Amino acid sequence: RVVSCKSGVSWLGWYASTAMRALDTVRKVSEMNTQNTSTPLFALVDVNNFYVSCERVFQPKLEAVPMVVLSNNDGCAVARSAEVKALGVKMGTPWFQMKDLAKEHGIQAYSSNYTLYGDMSSRVVEVLRKFTPNLEIYSIDESFLQIETVLKQYADPTSLGQIIKQEVKDTTGLPVCVGIGASKTLAKLANHLAKKYKPFAGVCDISSMAKEELYQWMTETPVGEVWGIGGKTAKKLKDLKIHSVFDLMQVSPQAMRQQFGVVIERICYELRGVSCLQLEEVAPAKQQIISSRSFGKPVTSMEELAESVATHAARGAEKLRSQKSVTGALTIFVQTNPHKPFEPQHHQSITVVLSDPSDNTLTLTSAALKGLKQIYKTGFKYKKAGVILNLIGDKPTAQQSLFDDIKTKGKSAHLMKAVDEINTRFGNAAIRSAASGTNSTKQEWQMRSNNRSPNYTTRWDELPVAR
Repeated sequence: RVVSCKSGVSWLGWYASTAMRALDTVRKVSEMNTQNTSTPLFALVDVNNFYVSCERVFQPKLEAVPMVVLSNNDGCAVARSAEVKALGVKMGTPWFQMKDLAKEHGIQAYSSNYTLYGDMSSRVVEVLRKFTPNLEIYSIDESFLQIETVLKQYADPTSLGQIIKQEVKDTTGLPVCVGIGASKTLAKLANHLAKKYKPFAGVCDISSMAKEELYQWMTETPVGEVWGIGGKTAKKLKDLKIHSVFDLMQVSPQAMRQQFGVVIERICYELRGVSCLQLEEVAPAKQQIISSRSFGKPVTSMEELAESVATHAARGAEKLRSQKSVTGALTIFVQTNPHKPFEPQHHQSITVVLSDPSDNTLTLTSAALKGLKQIYKTGFKYKKAGVILNLIGDKPTAQQSLFDDIKTKGKSAHLMKAVDEINTRFGNAAIRSAASGTNSTKQEWQMRSNNRSPNYTTRWDELPVAR
């Protein structure tokens, strides 16, 4: 394709600069690939309809029953069974809009149970680590595995994929599909094919396909299905007559870089089987942590808002400690319901800077409540509150204050470690600060979850019972 040259730049200069960038990219790709003695081969393991499947593991009666899992406060569909998808229900459809359809087709609705889903995700990862130590947890229901070093133990990649699929099913009860390719982008594409087309039986190995067959699948797959191609980019590509995955693979990566940037250039190389994206075996620490929830009912009192904000500060502190970080500032915000413009509106936030970066729940709770007192106003029906942790740094390398009391800091660290261990063993918030509320507190501000399933795997008093 012809790329127009910017005015004032000679064709020769433009060609030379483009060629140098292309050589630089090829050199970097070559360096990444020569780090391993064998050609990289990736497998993407993805749990089918993850939230729905987690519910079905413990309630077999839900198999083949149309069902959805709803977002916070039972608002909209965040997971749909295959039966519901076949009815044309889109992701994010509000539950109140589905009620007539639900009555007609018997759609079952469940509240989100993130504790259960998180634990089931961890169990799937435990199974996958048995096959290879080279693993990247990409999301709660997806993991990339680098498998070229373990293939000698199996007949071929497809056989390995089928074994992984069966092992996850036998161990956790969850159904998965496996996509295999020479790059992460191709593995993602293969997983899409494994899910969509039954002849693959849940496992698709693009790396073993004949070129003619692979190109045919690529031609039939819209460009918007490529990992990393969003809706806006897909529209721009279609304006350039790039409609399918095959079309994108054929174009010049350098031309794509000129028009879209380095990300699309790498995708083009990845579709050609050149691995540009390596496994991130250790997830990078988050640079910002947000903890917030919409209320189950409008909140007007300072006491209820304080309980909510203290709870969010505690959750943020737990996440900080889990990634061995500290925060130097907190942003506290409250807001009314923007969808009710006829009611008085109040959207306010404030940032509280800590004199000494911390991960201590009590320190962060105290700072959060201090900020809340400054922004709270009476006479408003609040719909949401939250805490944002900013200026996050690595705890082991954090700058210490000249006036630090080392002994007190040591006791604080031991206290937080004990709190985390107790909550891990006995359930979330088994022990918490009094500012977050007690068991005797009604806490009507908590989000609605009228049809939440039990925490089958993390609470002794909610273990499944066989009858």
